[in-house]
Amino acid sequence: MTTRTLSQIVSGDGFHWVGDGFYVTQLLPGNPSLQEIADPFLLMDYHPVKEYPPTDRPRGVGAHPHRGFETVTLAFEGAVQHHDSTGGGGIIFPGDAQWMTAAKGILHKEYHEVEWAKQGGRFHMMQLWVNLPSYDKMNEPRYQALTAEQMGKVKLNGGGTVTLYSGELDGEKGPALTHTPIELWDVQLSANESTELAVPDGHTMMVFVLDGSIETEGGTIGHEQLGIFERSGDQLTLTAPETGARAIVLGGEPIGEPVIFYGPFAMNTEREIVQAIQDFNAGTFGHLV
Repeated sequence: MTTRTLSQIVSGDGFHWVGDGFYVTQLLPGNPSLQEIADPFLLMDYHPVKEYPPTDRPRGVGAHPHRGFETVTLAFEGAVQHHDSTGGGGIIFPGDAQWMTAAKGILHKEYHEVEWAKQGGRFHMMQLWVNLPSYDKMNEPRYQALTAEQMGKVKLNGGGTVTLYSGELDGEKGPALTHTPIELWDVQLSANESTELAVPDGHTMMVFVLDGSIETEGGTIGHEQLGIFERSGDQLTLTAPETGARAIVLGGEPIGEPVIFYGPFAMNTEREIVQAIQDFNAGTFGHLV
């Protein structure tokens, strides 16, 4: 086994509002130089723990388009509701996830779930954008509602656990259907616990620390920091301090194709971006109030 070495640490770009319900910091693609290193991940928005007062008008972000990638939303606290132009929709509660494949085009809106908003409380979540290979970018959209009960679970020798949204570890698998191999795990470590996780050699591998800090080969990843590892090696070593730690592990097979961003579109060429804008203006993404 060859241990992965920490390559660099990324912090957020400051906090800003997405709509009126999501107070986030962006870790990807905060620096354009990270685009190739983070492949296949295009974006990471992190919403830290925040208290919201009760309201009868749910906060969130209105209908907006996407094309060319997938959005993955993880709920840690609070509840997020979703509707899209295909008729899909659902609520994600703590421990759940939604995996929406925009592909050739979709409109969707996200907001605090109505009944939760009436009570208010602590809200904590993360959203990722995961790239699609060129041959899948114009597929039909797909929506996966992944519940906490469906997730794969691995118990660690030191008392910690790994929850698998996607990918495989120690014979357990996450429930998400992915277009390219993706490892998305929630790792919770007990006080002073150290673990060695088997990871695919050559995959992008990153660790975002939700609670505490993580010691690893090559340095320490602090609270709300993203550690990016060298791609060589088939073992990820993580050690928690005496307070314990919780981290999201993000891994995936690099797609290795050019990415052109334009707002909510991520394609391979400028011509495809122009076509996405034309298609959106023509109403081919569907309709959503």
